Amino acid sequence: MGLLDAINVGSSGLFAHGKRLEIHARNIANTDTPNYQRKIPVLMATEDISFHGVLTNMKDNVFASGTLPHKTGGVNFTGIIVDSTPGDLVYSPGHPDADRNGYIRRSNVNPMIDIADATMTSRAYEASLALVGVTKAMAQRAAEIGK
Repeated sequence: MGLLDAINVGSSGLFAHGKRLEIHARNIANTDTPNYQRKIPVLMATEDISFHGVLTNMKDNVFASGTLPHKTGGVNFTGIIVDSTPGDLVYSPGHPDADRNGYIRRSNVNPMIDIADATMTSRAYEASLALVGVTKAMAQRAAEIGK
């Protein structure tokens, strides 16, 4: 893996985890919004790194050329899934969102879950940022050695 590949992995992580953090922040902000349904971010690896995927890649590449396949790595933000768990019904007959019986459906967001997920996401974002920083330092050091 070259320096540019490492920067690409870091930048894909920065983008994906940045989007993920936005979604968790939106969920936390809408904790008390009636009828709001929690959104769940979906991330996927850029390559199939399952055991079957690696074996298939090796069969196609290693045995044909005698070298290990090149894996670039990285992560992609692929979208959002809406949590279909219903929120609690609360009797509030004067509320503009109340149904004909006077009930509103509360948000299904559990702020503790989204705060924990946001904390993990911020750590993953920091790790991606550190990867870009370390790669930049390695490139600068290599340029100094070449002088």
